[in-house]
Amino acid sequence: MDNKKIQTISIINIQGQNCTGCVTSTICSEYPSIKNVLLQDIIPGFKLEFIFHPNIMTASGKLAMEILEKSAEKKGYILIIDGAIPADNNGIYCTTGEKDGKKSTILGETLALSPDAMLVIALGTCASFGGIASANPNPTGAKSVGEILLAHNIKTPLVNIPGCPPHPDWLFGTIEEILTKGLENLELDDFKRPKIYYGKLIHENCLNRAYFDEGKFAKKFGDEGCLYELGCKGPITYADCPSRQWNGRANWAIGSGAPCSGCTSPEFPDLLGDFYERIIDVEVPANEKKVNEKIKIEEKNK
Repeated sequence: MDNKKIQTISIINIQGQNCTGCVTSTICSEYPSIKNVLLQDIIPGFKLEFIFHPNIMTASGKLAMEILEKSAEKKGYILIIDGAIPADNNGIYCTTGEKDGKKSTILGETLALSPDAMLVIALGTCASFGGIASANPNPTGAKSVGEILLAHNIKTPLVNIPGCPPHPDWLFGTIEEILTKGLENLELDDFKRPKIYYGKLIHENCLNRAYFDEGKFAKKFGDEGCLYELGCKGPITYADCPSRQWNGRANWAIGSGAPCSGCTSPEFPDLLGDFYERIIDVEVPANEKKVNEKIKIEEKNK
């Protein structure tokens, strides 16, 4: 029998303005399996204990709120926040429950729980950068987790795991990196994203890169060629989707014939243009002009 002491890491997962897609994606983890994450060691010597998680806990109502309140007393937990934080009107636009007959907001929970956490993880693009929840006209004043922490001078370390939704590996892999190497050794980019997952442009490893270099661009869906003309944001988006892929490495967006939407970017969605609108600040091969002229001639001769 192995008598080696196992360190239990408490996890509190709260949710703001979200669609639950980020949680749905991450609990579909395969390596490690969600069973392993919840019931066994995530890595030798470390076990995660989800003490509060709205989607997988059986408690609800008053009991759930009591669990959240007691969980916060432990301190030193990892706080995962999924979804943006509405800041206008004291955050009334997103409530998590009631305490003593008064509505409890995600804004209030974030401010109460963040200072005593060892780490805050903003899960998904809405939590990381505001995302769809903060898109124009943003009637609730939704902000990213980082903006809220900065505005209230909360110094707890923050790691952003963007994606709409994020890949399960990006969340649990980051936690594993922290547990094995230490938070101080986790390399983050300027937007607090782990470089191990967000260190390269999708464009660098895209299966259509050769088409791009040749200046061969698809003009409609189903055409052979790079999807740049159809709005692909891969040339300006950092993520390892081409190599990691999704659903047990079955496929990914561009592999399925759809352009990258740039969902891991701070600019998503407002500042990236329409999903199927070509981005204009990317240097394209010189022979693209010849390709476009050829297409115009062919269309004119039809």
